[in-house]
Amino acid sequence: MSDWYFEYEIQVNRPGLLGDIASLLGMLRVNIISINGVDEGRRGMLVHTDNDEAIERFRMIVSTMEHIHVTKFRQPKLRDRLAIRHGHYIPRDADEKNTFRFVRDELGILVDFMAELFKKDGHKLIGIRGMPRVGKTESIVAASVCANKKWIFLSSTMIKQTVRNKLAGDEFSDNNIFILDGIVTRRSTDERHLQLVREMMSMSSIKVVEHPDMFVQHSEYKIEDFDTIIELRNDPDEEITYEIMEKNQMMSESNEFGGFNF
Repeated sequence: MSDWYFEYEIQVNRPGLLGDIASLLGMLRVNIISINGVDEGRRGMLVHTDNDEAIERFRMIVSTMEHIHVTKFRQPKLRDRLAIRHGHYIPRDADEKNTFRFVRDELGILVDFMAELFKKDGHKLIGIRGMPRVGKTESIVAASVCANKKWIFLSSTMIKQTVRNKLAGDEFSDNNIFILDGIVTRRSTDERHLQLVREMMSMSSIKVVEHPDMFVQHSEYKIEDFDTIIELRNDPDEEITYEIMEKNQMMSESNEFGGFNF
């Protein structure tokens, strides 16, 4: 009993092509869970069967069909499931396979993507890059809600600059999502906060670090420690730089009422 992802490129878009494929699946008693166009010229199907032999028979038959070219046939990955839901694949860095790119217009897909990551148990370290006010923190919180997880800010600039130096009660639960701002934490001189971050990093839980490149500077952590890196831009060509963010951070620190430390 398993799910399979089937994707094909249309060679000849004749009437009845989808019906023929659906009928073949029906005769083999393979259930179609969802169908959608996946990028231009391709169609994806998420199917389910109680008999994997039927999948092998289907694979052999469709490989001989002249009007389609099979591009993927595998047990579904997270990117496959999201492509079916949203109609296109999340772009991924060609060299760094764990780096995924989004633009602000795709916040719905980003939230969906992170929520699926958050639903998994155990340790996962996620970094998210992006300029100020692009939607990083809001997306993390929304994804936590979708995953039915409690989120805990260890450091943040969402409303005021916030630095936590202790947790209480169920805040130490492995089921929580721990969020920290890499710039705020790296510039913090509060040893209690830094110790809390070290404790959190050793927990078997999900951690999300905004500005991971700044977080790893002058620390025991490396960018290779991150399981997933997300890049969020206002537009595809936007450059992510840290000069403006560090300047905003320094201005915030110079403001007598600029932050909370608790």
